[in-house]
Amino acid sequence: MKSLIVLISTYFIATLSFAQQSDPAAKKVLDAVSAKFKTFKAVQATFTFQNEDNKGNVLGTKKGTASLKGPRYRVSFSGASQEVFCDGTNIWTYDKSANEVTITKPDNSANTITPQKIFSNFYDKDFLYKLNGDKMVGRKRVQEIEMTPVDKTKPFHKVYLLIDKQNKTLYSTRVLDKAGNVMVYTINTMNGSANLPDNLFVFDKNKYPGVEVIDLR
Repeated sequence: MKSLIVLISTYFIATLSFAQQSDPAAKKVLDAVSAKFKTFKAVQATFTFQNEDNKGNVLGTKKGTASLKGPRYRVSFSGASQEVFCDGTNIWTYDKSANEVTITKPDNSANTITPQKIFSNFYDKDFLYKLNGDKMVGRKRVQEIEMTPVDKTKPFHKVYLLIDKQNKTLYSTRVLDKAGNVMVYTINTMNGSANLPDNLFVFDKNKYPGVEVIDLR
């Protein structure tokens, strides 16, 4: 479960890079998505994560919820034992199966991926990208952007974003790793005017009797 949280932070990437070789048409689309997200004061989104092997067999599917407000976030999965809270100053990773919470400090380096970057930060220096054009997903028209990591030591070699053309929001992310596995993240719902109190992003140990606290700050 911990690795799945890491995947959300590492692979569910709408972090892109702009370089001379990148497609200006793709940058225009991504600029619009980023600008739209920045108009939201708080966001609550539901998503589905699907993992496939190199033969296209589905290995597993999980549904999750992400809440975001400024530098704060909270990520959880239905039926899973782990949940992550961040109030912008501290990160609590709670393991329900062990009734254990680990506290760390956020890493604010440029290479760190946060859930906010899932939706809005398209300006790293990690990828080259191009616009592959429009296509239909059900009744939704989306624009596909293909990304290739500049650093060839990355564990993945391609990332494909689908952008909702009408709403200017991220629809899905498809990650291809070097072993041939595929990870797909699809945003099912997104509320950009969610009413989220600040204490939603703080782990309150009083609500978890007997919890073991591991403080690594």
